[in-house]
Amino acid sequence: MTHVYEISGMTCSSCVAKVKSALLKIPDIDAVDVSLETHSAQISMSKHLSNGELQRKLSAAGNYKIINSDHNDAVEVSKSWLATYKPILLIFAYTISISLLVSMEAGKIDVMSFMQYFMAGFFISFSFFKFIDLKGFAESYKMYDVIAMRLGFWAFLYPFVELGIGLSFLLNLNPFIVNSLTLLVMSLSIIGVIRSVIMKQHIQCACLGAVFNLPMSTVTIIEDAIMIIMSGMMLILI
Repeated sequence: MTHVYEISGMTCSSCVAKVKSALLKIPDIDAVDVSLETHSAQISMSKHLSNGELQRKLSAAGNYKIINSDHNDAVEVSKSWLATYKPILLIFAYTISISLLVSMEAGKIDVMSFMQYFMAGFFISFSFFKFIDLKGFAESYKMYDVIAMRLGFWAFLYPFVELGIGLSFLLNLNPFIVNSLTLLVMSLSIIGVIRSVIMKQHIQCACLGAVFNLPMSTVTIIEDAIMIIMSGMMLILI
């Protein structure tokens, strides 16, 4: 199978050689034709490779990024929406269920407690998946996050920030500061997500790290928006 990818970061013939060499080192790639003029790469492969897998090899060669590919849509069509987003839906279901149980008092749900425990579960569980392959997450995150694109260390720091926020919610540490930080971090995060969705970039969402190949979509926007809305509500209700 042969697919065409858009590649950013190439400025000279030396870049072309580096990109081609990096991609040919991947076992399942048979042939690569890189064009500086069109900033693209035509890749023949024996089996489907995700953008994340290709990006990891390119990142080792330099600041090159896979922006798009002509085969992601076909791959997504072959999988149902439910099958694609099953991991994230399960995490939300577990987190909501547990949060409802622990926030119930005298048969009634304490809304503030529910949101607090939900945020704790959300950030702790999502940071866990990022830590499984921190480098892979960082490479994917730098492809769309507005801060990580400019400050690479932020991509490696982000999972620690998520874990810290999650533990702070769990321990109920200084709600005003924690909710303010959450509102700021998630508001900045959603900018890159919205831009990628609007530009229809077929890139991997890094919300669950590099463990699951989730596509960037409106689901990611909704996920970030929920955190923004909840942190905003908790600031108002404090």
